[in-house]
Amino acid sequence: MAQTTTDQAGETELISGGHLVAKALKAEGVDTIFTLCGGHIIDIYDGCVDEGIEVIDVRHEQVAAHAADGYARITGRPGCAVVTAGPGTTDAVTGVANAFRAESPMLLIGGQGALSQHKMGSLQDLPHVDMMNPITKFAATVPHTERVADMVSMAFRECFHGAPGPSFLEIPRDILDRSVPLEKARIPGAGGYRATTRSAGDPDAVEKLADLLVGAEKPCILLGSQTWTCRATDSAVKLVRELNLPAFCNGAGRGTLPPGDPLHFQLARRYAFDNADLIIILGTPFDFRMGYGRRLSPDATVVQIDLDYRTVGRNRDIDLGIVGDADAVLTALAQATSGRLDNGASGRKGWVQELREVETAAYEKRLPRQHSTASPIDPYRLVHEINEFLTEDSIYIGDGGDIVTFSGQVIQPKAPGHWMDPGPLGTLGVGVPFAMAAKHARPDQEVVCLFGDGAFSLTGWDFETMVRFGLPFVGIVGNNSSMNQIRYGQIAKYGEDRGRVGNTLGDVEYSKFAQMLGGYGEEVRDPDEIGPALRRARESGLPSLINVWVDPDVYAPGTMNQTMYK
Repeated sequence: MAQTTTDQAGETELISGGHLVAKALKAEGVDTIFTLCGGHIIDIYDGCVDEGIEVIDVRHEQVAAHAADGYARITGRPGCAVVTAGPGTTDAVTGVANAFRAESPMLLIGGQGALSQHKMGSLQDLPHVDMMNPITKFAATVPHTERVADMVSMAFRECFHGAPGPSFLEIPRDILDRSVPLEKARIPGAGGYRATTRSAGDPDAVEKLADLLVGAEKPCILLGSQTWTCRATDSAVKLVRELNLPAFCNGAGRGTLPPGDPLHFQLARRYAFDNADLIIILGTPFDFRMGYGRRLSPDATVVQIDLDYRTVGRNRDIDLGIVGDADAVLTALAQATSGRLDNGASGRKGWVQELREVETAAYEKRLPRQHSTASPIDPYRLVHEINEFLTEDSIYIGDGGDIVTFSGQVIQPKAPGHWMDPGPLGTLGVGVPFAMAAKHARPDQEVVCLFGDGAFSLTGWDFETMVRFGLPFVGIVGNNSSMNQIRYGQIAKYGEDRGRVGNTLGDVEYSKFAQMLGGYGEEVRDPDEIGPALRRARESGLPSLINVWVDPDVYAPGTMNQTMYK
């Protein structure tokens, strides 16, 4: 079908709903959709072909939604997944929910039965909008073909209001397939339908924070995911270095400061939070990862900066809250602290050295396990080898429970935007779709993904999609034949004799799975073979799985300290 057609009288140019979707996606800068086909949505594909938008078809709608989320994180542009009605849309719910908790801007477009058959029991008819409302920033039905592109742009606008997040549109089949006069369809132009959302915060509050920073003797800052979401890396690094400000990173904020930077700390966070006189929390909520705010010293002055006013001061009182874009706020803060005769930087040398000594002691205490020659393999040895394997261009993805908790202590991405994990929803199964999105969006960069064996099992069949689309990556399965994070909790609550109920998996040689689907695979049981196997996977130029057998009776400290088991 052509992009537009002419009516029988030869006078009016017509365009279908599916082509209006594609035009709206193009206007937003979307160059790829992730999808699983269905009869309700095929006209969108036709429009994408005409607009030059790539269609990546996957094997499960959850993968499509996770890939759209991953695409948004990598590119800074909204991702888009297109799925059919009913089970197609419900299959994508997990991916949308994950993007919602992770503040990732994406649009899910779902099919729907014809509007003319509303409430008649059409194929795959479900109340999609009602289901999506609690986990999106915007959810609606497109009521007329003339409104298709207009409502796509509306959905994108809502994705970026406050903290980013997902939107959902369902488009009934007759609305999507119908053609209307082009002149009657509203097609918003690129860059013409949403305003900048880069607020620099209340200037008085920024000045107050500048005064607090200059006067603090033992300050620290936690750079959270919004540091990357707002592309605030340069302003964060500038502020940290000018003020001699110790920095910790979490979530997508990892990599803001490179490994080895004298102001970058990873293992001394608890000590810093216990002893600092000023703690700045940037772009991270006081959720379970922060002990709901209770991990911060009650004697410290606490400042929280966030895109969403609802996050500021939630679960814990604060001394100062600033709502705004991380980059804009940090830039304004640097300006407010500049030009002072004494910005406090020189007086913090002792505090920085104190933290460095704590950091070094923690690192050296763990180092023997990172070099362990034990078999089964100590998970610390595995994640150490992965950390050594990463290059300046490697994007690291963690998909799993206990094994990925180990990696959070050891693996340090070399640059901003090079760390991906599911976020606070803790969704397993993001690894393959995130790798798909990352490699597609950044074909010149290496993608390395660590899976738990349970996590890989959830979406692993789309390894074949990686092969089919020629998207090589280095995948590592930390295999203990268990859902080990849950197993630990069951042992802790019910005893060793009930520790294997509902959490034990088969001994699967995932290397054979990779080979069967056209990728590269190896089995590793000797810790000295981890590094060589990873290098062979890199050299293969194929999607790969290195299946590493790790000790099932060793648990990450983060697993043992989880609040759900307390």
